[in-house]
Amino acid sequence: MLGEDHSLTNDFPQYLNTIAELNESDPEFAKKADKYDKLDKEIRVLELKDAPISDEQMHQLKHDRSELKDWLYERLQQE
Repeated sequence: MLGEDHSLTNDFPQYLNTIAELNESDPEFAKKADKYDKLDKEIRVLELKDAPISDEQMHQLKHDRSELKDWLYERLQQE
């Protein structure tokens, strides 16, 4: 679905408190979470504008978002 919100809090509502705690206590998590949120917003905006970039570029953005999300999810599960 185009323009779908994949923010951490939207995709992992069961971890809302953990996300907030890690954003405060773990600088690496906070940095990667911020990068993830910015990337997710960029992808949503591009999708809503009919992706005025190449398919290859869009694929790379989504790949980068997926890798970040995997790392963040693994970190959330450790808490």
